[in-house]
Amino acid sequence: MLVPYEALLQLPGDTLDNLIKEFLFAQTEDGSFASLDDAALTHAIKQCRQALARNELVVEYSEEDESIAIRHRQNTLASSGRNDGPY
Repeated sequence: MLVPYEALLQLPGDTLDNLIKEFLFAQTEDGSFASLDDAALTHAIKQCRQALARNELVVEYSEEDESIAIRHRQNTLASSGRNDGPY
């Protein structure tokens, strides 16, 4: 299920930032980012927030394994026709 962007805005800022950091650290591990120092991390968090606002990145909640993650829109279950969310 996709979590609407408007719902994300109701979360405490630290909660959303931590979710974004988890996404970014996964990108670092797979080589998408060379490194994340404090300045780069702050900039990357801002870029992720903007991508979420533009719906390029989405937050997907999996009821099956009760997990939540940020994904590229084209890499979600919803894009494969298995959408039980609002989009």
